[in-house]
Amino acid sequence: MKKIYIAGPDVFEKDSIELGKRVVALCEKYGFEGLYPLDNVVDFSQEKHKIAEDIFKANVKMIEKADIVIANLNPFRGKEPDSGTVWECGYASGLGKAVYAYMHDSSEYITRFLEEEIELENGNMYDKQGMLIEDFAYPLNLMLSCSVQEIVTGSFEDVLKKVAKQ
Repeated sequence: MKKIYIAGPDVFEKDSIELGKRVVALCEKYGFEGLYPLDNVVDFSQEKHKIAEDIFKANVKMIEKADIVIANLNPFRGKEPDSGTVWECGYASGLGKAVYAYMHDSSEYITRFLEEEIELENGNMYDKQGMLIEDFAYPLNLMLSCSVQEIVTGSFEDVLKKVAKQ
């Protein structure tokens, strides 16, 4: 049975444990074993940096054990996905793992900026900090978009359905 590492900021939700149980059950429904980061056992009585290091190492081991990563790349605290999730996608891609993602809105990244948030100069769009807003017709930065097999518009289960058919 193939293993799926479940990446995303869902671990920060108030009901993250229940959410994890639901997505692991969905994995089983489609014939996969779900690996949810909060299933790792970590000693939270330690110093904060040691806890963080233990969480990091445990998640890395889960990714290495997985055959596939499915990542929630919805915006998290801004226009971009969770940076930890992005790292997990890059790491898995570097290991040669199949990486899939989902977003509620996978329209082109550039369309998410409001008119008052951009400045036009020489045919290019810049944000208010003067940084170029890339326009490669992807929903996210090209490095992330090109490192995943597919970004599905929809939910975790929508990705599972596609992966199960392959």
